[in-house]
Amino acid sequence: MVRGIVVLAGNSHPQLAEDICNFLGIAPSNRILTKFSAGESRCEIQDSVRGKDVFIIQTGGGAANDHFVDACVMISACKTGSAKRVTVVTPLFPYSRQPDLPYKKTGSPLSRTVPKDKYTFESVPPTPGPGIPKSAGLSNGTDLSRMLSKTVLGIPRTNGDLGDTTGTNSIQHSRSTTSETANFTTHDYVNVDPSVVNTFEAKPGYKRWVAQAGTLVADLLTCAGADHVVALDLHDAQYQGFFDIPMDNLYGRPLLKKYIQKNIPDYKNAVIVSPDAGGAKRATAIADSLEMDFALIHKERRPVKITDRQNATMMLVGEVKNRVCILIDDLADTANTITRAAKLLKREGAAAIYCLLSHGIFSGDALTRINVSAIDKIIVTNSVPQERNQVICSKLQVLDVAPIFAEAIRRIHHGESLSSLFQHG
Repeated sequence: MVRGIVVLAGNSHPQLAEDICNFLGIAPSNRILTKFSAGESRCEIQDSVRGKDVFIIQTGGGAANDHFVDACVMISACKTGSAKRVTVVTPLFPYSRQPDLPYKKTGSPLSRTVPKDKYTFESVPPTPGPGIPKSAGLSNGTDLSRMLSKTVLGIPRTNGDLGDTTGTNSIQHSRSTTSETANFTTHDYVNVDPSVVNTFEAKPGYKRWVAQAGTLVADLLTCAGADHVVALDLHDAQYQGFFDIPMDNLYGRPLLKKYIQKNIPDYKNAVIVSPDAGGAKRATAIADSLEMDFALIHKERRPVKITDRQNATMMLVGEVKNRVCILIDDLADTANTITRAAKLLKREGAAAIYCLLSHGIFSGDALTRINVSAIDKIIVTNSVPQERNQVICSKLQVLDVAPIFAEAIRRIHHGESLSSLFQHG
């Protein structure tokens, strides 16, 4: 039994919180976490948290926005109650699939229809070359660089007149110059040349105003008062760098490896398959540790016609004929990637297809798609609730991650190292 610890369960996965408390030998603390009629979250901690080590269990599956706001309100309530430390345990970290990258998968726009000799290198926006003004000029033909050179404050003019140290004469001179040759204001969009505006339009595949959800979510948790965050198998490992507080990323690979060793007969002759290039490192880590063969499904977009721009071709790299294939990925949302990968493996002669995932979100018609797919069994952890999903999909099996988080909570509370929980290779 662990003393001096308080575990609060959110509404996202109360069963997981109860299982974690059972391993710790304590009972979940009492709290009221409901919503007002207007939809606003209401939280009231009914047990004393003064000077206690508080752990809030709230995953990101389902209604992710509501669950995240609930977590922030619970953190604030614990801080108001003078909690010694507040740790947020979120097995499926919310918004972990939105990294702070301004480019789509199509790549960055590094080429433009501009003569290369006018720029030092191809970039967006372009970098001017030596001796070339940084502005193309105004729409009425006025040379902006020449006009600005006449309005420099405190510099003698070429005709012998001294520049006004207060800048009054130079400013008046610039106003008279512009008023004689132009009729525009800084917000005059009517007289602007459309060709000038078009040069600043975003290219296809580039998000000019990209929402940085990663740093935003990290900052919100920190501002709410969280002192520590624990997650499981982050979709993007860079998320740990978004936090100014300690952030631990646990691994579900030991569970997946143990399942392969105990439940797949003659697993040494099976093949570990990554459904895309992004998960190759994750899959090869398991393949190398179990001394198994590895195969990769490469997905690329090479359109023949403009209408085929959204269609992706999949290519298998490796030998899978008459062999058991084990698809490894971190999560499945719509299950489109893994079902297409299973179809390709079946077409290449795979004997059986297992799919092992850390997180099973299964939004939309994902489970229906899995039921009619070539996947024989799909194994996920209970990082998000899976009770209803198991009723819909008979192929679904669930692994329990409560012991991993219970051990992590115990070690964090006693100030012990978590390095043994990171041994996944």
